[in-house]
Amino acid sequence: MTKQLLLPLLMMMTICNGFAQQIIPLWEDKDIPNYQKSDEKELIPERDIVFIKKIQKPTLTVFLPSKQSANGKAVLILPGGGYAGVSYDWEGTDYAKWLNSKGVAAFVLKYRMPQARSVKTSYLAPIQDAQRAMRIIRNNASEYNVDLDKVGVIGSSAGGHLASTLGTHTKAYYPAKDNIDQHDFRPNFMLLIYPVITMNNEVTHKGSRNNLLGKNPSKELVAQFSNELQVDANTPPTFIIHSGDDGVVQVENAILFYQALVKNKVKADMHLYPTGGHGYGMGIPNDKAPKWATLAEEWLEK
Repeated sequence: MTKQLLLPLLMMMTICNGFAQQIIPLWEDKDIPNYQKSDEKELIPERDIVFIKKIQKPTLTVFLPSKQSANGKAVLILPGGGYAGVSYDWEGTDYAKWLNSKGVAAFVLKYRMPQARSVKTSYLAPIQDAQRAMRIIRNNASEYNVDLDKVGVIGSSAGGHLASTLGTHTKAYYPAKDNIDQHDFRPNFMLLIYPVITMNNEVTHKGSRNNLLGKNPSKELVAQFSNELQVDANTPPTFIIHSGDDGVVQVENAILFYQALVKNKVKADMHLYPTGGHGYGMGIPNDKAPKWATLAEEWLEK
């Protein structure tokens, strides 16, 4: 699907705050890689947040600041959810509104879940969607007032694993479909919020590992998606937040990645907090949640 064909497919969606946003399908139905037909339906359980499960067709929702405020930066947002679903508002659209307020274009990805019946090979689907989303952003950079060399990614929890996969894996995980796929899928910078990093069974978040790789993955597959092992000198600069009392994703995930970045002389900024637990989003649910947004804003300005 070319850029000319893509743009007419932009759809409009009214978000709960009353603003209309563009929703872009990543592919035409016939072009979705690693896909098979199923009778499974997308599901949003009744919860305090919008948590989308069993995603069949991935989409990218566009949030743009005013042209007067735009600073040329863009961020692809990968919400967490343990590779079982996406915390679409809590770690997605809330981030987008914050980024827009700082002049940054934001794009929330609703990516496929590895264990969806419509997915053929589990571990390929999320990274295929993330790579395609990054390419779509760059393909439409002029319309979005975005600099091609200032496109980053932010991911939380399992979304942090997907973000670090996008930033450290150099191979394309699907064959090129059109002119969009001529663009680079690697981000220029990464923000990782209480991220899953490793698939090492002693440290990983087991739910994310089981959903992504299956319950009995090979040693080779575990190593491939243990992203601290994939860091090299070309890994983009990275900002990391984690809490020592995180009882869901061990803080060692962040530490392992930071150590790999330092070893490879990659610019890295890590902030560890003694409290906060896990899944605090923008850091406002309780007094113990880290107030990390100001630090991130300062880092982005650099």
